[in-house]
Amino acid sequence: MLPRELSISWLREMYQNNVWSPEEVVNEIINRAAEDAEMNIWITPPSMKMIQPYLDRLKLLDKGQAPLWGIPFAIKDNIDLAHVPTTAGCPDFEYTPTEHATVVERLIEAGAIPVGKANLDQFATGLVGVRSPYGETKNALRGELISGGSSSGSAVAVARGHAAFALGTDTAGSGRVPAALNRLVGYKPTLGAWSTKGVVPACAGLDCVSVLAHSLEDALAVDAVARGVDHANPWSRSFPAPTPALPRKIYLPKEPLNFFGTFANEYSQAWDLAVERLKKLGIPVEYTDTSKLSQTSALLYDGPFVAERWAGLGDFVEAHPGSALPVTEQILRSGATTDYSAASLFKAWHTLQAHKLEVRRWLADAVLILPTCAGTWTLQEVRNNPITANSAMGLYTNHCNLLDLCAVAVPAEDAAPNTPFGITMFALAENEALICGAAACFADSSANLAGVDLTTELKPVSRDMVPVAVCGLHMRGYPLEKQMKEFGARFVRDAATAAKYQMIKLPTDPAKPGLIRKEQGGASIRLELWEMPTDRFGAFAAAIPAPLGIGKIELLDGVEVPGFICEAYAAAEAVDITSYGGWRNAVEAV
Repeated sequence: MLPRELSISWLREMYQNNVWSPEEVVNEIINRAAEDAEMNIWITPPSMKMIQPYLDRLKLLDKGQAPLWGIPFAIKDNIDLAHVPTTAGCPDFEYTPTEHATVVERLIEAGAIPVGKANLDQFATGLVGVRSPYGETKNALRGELISGGSSSGSAVAVARGHAAFALGTDTAGSGRVPAALNRLVGYKPTLGAWSTKGVVPACAGLDCVSVLAHSLEDALAVDAVARGVDHANPWSRSFPAPTPALPRKIYLPKEPLNFFGTFANEYSQAWDLAVERLKKLGIPVEYTDTSKLSQTSALLYDGPFVAERWAGLGDFVEAHPGSALPVTEQILRSGATTDYSAASLFKAWHTLQAHKLEVRRWLADAVLILPTCAGTWTLQEVRNNPITANSAMGLYTNHCNLLDLCAVAVPAEDAAPNTPFGITMFALAENEALICGAAACFADSSANLAGVDLTTELKPVSRDMVPVAVCGLHMRGYPLEKQMKEFGARFVRDAATAAKYQMIKLPTDPAKPGLIRKEQGGASIRLELWEMPTDRFGAFAAAIPAPLGIGKIELLDGVEVPGFICEAYAAAEAVDITSYGGWRNAVEAV
């Protein structure tokens, strides 16, 4: 059966082994969308008529050159898909674009399959997922709870197995909040790193396209395709794709946090558990005053910056009375008040610049971590109190784009059964590598070593065992796995190197990789951690042929372990495969 949790790597493997075809995957997605119709996930739901041209196009693409070949994805319905209506959650606003949004175009060029247009809070003006004339999008795990917005349909589509990933937008938390409430990763790149051409503006100067997926690995695979300067987009900026690296420190808020809603106590306890896990990652933790963040957030909705929303949509609202939902129009019209003048805008801008300067000083080589959401609501609670409930959801998200920060929301331990809780990691615009490294380290800990101190666990577990990092033919499923077992080794877990390594493909038969540590540059490479009896390790190491050998490998969490390393001279006659991020990906791409 097709699993509910679709991942890029799993789909690639299924396609490679002819277990599933893209057509079969799409048919199952269409069936799932029909079964989940009452959850109000889609505005334009998956249909074979819409998807068939993209399936046909796959026949023209080389799998090895199309990194997202056959990967189904959802598109928030304020992002253009050519020849399919864009509504932004408002029927009277509907138009049919003749070309794709830039990010959609890049994903399709890479072989990804758009399967439908997802529901959203109208004009991307909410964080709750209920402000849509196309229905309230229900939470993927608990139908009585909100899904989060404004990228509500995008999140639930991924969580319910209708797509492997989804595009959302994130101006003030609209990608991170629904990710957290549906147990997903929500990656918000640096402003301008992804083009916003073809995106209905909420606040054009702060809008950001984001991705929702089940893992950071999948989010970064999408980022590698979507990222890049778009000379047709005035907000586009050049930022290189991040290579995960660990920050020098983690900052946590020193002031007490405010939690709300029915699960306030559970959310507070989940935050405490997340903090304890963070403290065990081997990265120094410090506490800092984050009060400036709430002051910054107030500039967006309680200050003149809210006028940018009216600048983008005011003409439509004035020309189409009654077309917008009352709560949406109330928010938009707050930007048209005469309380704000040009002078007040400049004063707010100057205040914001001062806040940015302060944040840059203390976040230079660090990440800040906060709860993604401080609580959640039932659908009925939001109906009863729509403005206050919505505002509360942005308590720890609204500051991000104003301060020019990148962010990634990742799942932590659930607050209650089927009630997800997550944290968000923030860094300066140019430091996306740091949130990626910290998030990868945290996710690895969450999945495999919950409650265990990584700085000691990755050392020998007893006097008689030694850890061994393997990155090629000795990994599980490859020809020399049997050699590991012959020497009494046993698999411990998947791992990754620090972002300091190059991987090459050696000209041998069979082909095998070599791992070379770089003085500058380099990337994080996926590998496996095994452990082997100490009294057999020497004989194992002695049998390894040049240019390979055993040396110390630094893992993503900073711990050094023995593992396969390659002499640097071998790179002269080898192929650089660093960009694949590991031997498995390189083999699958062939």
